Amino acid sequence: MSETTVPRRRIHAIDAARGIALVAMAIYHFTWDLDFFGYVRSGLATTGGWAIFAHLIAGSFLFVAGYSLWMAQGGGIRMVSFLKRLGILVLASLAISIVSWFTTPDAVIYFGILHNIAVASIIGLFFLRVPALVTLVVAVVALILPHYVSFDALDPRWLAWIGMAAHPPSSNDYVPLFPWIGAFLAGLAVSKLSLDWLKRQKQVPKNENILNFFGRHSLVFYLLHQPILFGLVYAATLVVPPDPSPAYLSSCQASCERTDDAAFCASYCACTLDTLKEEGLLGPLMRNQTTEQDAVALGRISMMCSSR
Repeated sequence: MSETTVPRRRIHAIDAARGIALVAMAIYHFTWDLDFFGYVRSGLATTGGWAIFAHLIAGSFLFVAGYSLWMAQGGGIRMVSFLKRLGILVLASLAISIVSWFTTPDAVIYFGILHNIAVASIIGLFFLRVPALVTLVVAVVALILPHYVSFDALDPRWLAWIGMAAHPPSSNDYVPLFPWIGAFLAGLAVSKLSLDWLKRQKQVPKNENILNFFGRHSLVFYLLHQPILFGLVYAATLVVPPDPSPAYLSSCQASCERTDDAAFCASYCACTLDTLKEEGLLGPLMRNQTTEQDAVALGRISMMCSSR
């Protein structure tokens, strides 16, 4: 094996790393589903530690994708296999966008993790012969740049995917090219630097385990896990409906504090919650299923609780 030859065997450790990222993603998406249906505090999955967790998962996927590109194409571009993989990624990305257009029209997935991997893979081909250290420098610049550079002109959805939009449209899975291509290029560079070490390694583990299996079938796992988890949580709502009170209080408090002090808002939200429950309006309100007659009652409740 020459110095520039890339191992062609499937590497269990890389599959396992991808499998770990997939399991972490499933855990996050399950939490997002619980949040969406009201089983946990509203906004739990998109703030604080869970938001950081989501970013780490996305970064790990892109890093492994960059690492894998060099393993697959570093010894010479195999265009047929590359285009086949790219075609599958593009079709899967389009499918996700189309489904999200119907299921969450206010937060369409116009450039998610698969979209990014597809575009980054094309760009990555141009870095196959670039020195690893130069690739690392470009990766760092890509990671930093959008934190300091943004343009209003890039706000439209058809340009926001670049990653430097000042006010990008809402999306349930927004993974723009910048800064995330930085993680992809970092993986590609590290793959180059670790090639000599990798040549000397034996397969670890020797036999395939569940993580290797998930990693080897990562796209199937990615496409199926969320519909399954979402469906399971939805089914749970039919048997054990979530208590909408915490979600209502969290939303009410946040909205109220935009114009009033916290003490008043706490009292106001508690009052409206109790009254909504008494009049059977809490459920319809949280599901956005109130009628014109309900709107009159909601106005009355708001005025009554504001005057206390």
